[in-house]
Amino acid sequence: MAKNLNSISFAVLLFVLVIASTGILNSEAVDCPGGCSLASQRTFLDECGAVPFTGTDAECCTCCKGKWLSPPLCWAVVEGTEKHCHCYRHV
Repeated sequence: MAKNLNSISFAVLLFVLVIASTGILNSEAVDCPGGCSLASQRTFLDECGAVPFTGTDAECCTCCKGKWLSPPLCWAVVEGTEKHCHCYRHV
């Protein structure tokens, strides 16, 4: 029994280390003024900039700020396979 628990513990630890080292859990999304970083707090507003968006999330936030005021703007992120700058507002 103890041998099985040690094997399971090792496997879980290895999995956590792999996930942490690959950066899968990291998000570079930027809270623009008004902050709504939780998914339940925001809804899609519109896209901003060229497609594909070659800038960072901070530049996406700047683009969104130039297009909309804050509020309603509260969050911006570069996402999707084609790298779109998405702007979000409070729900």
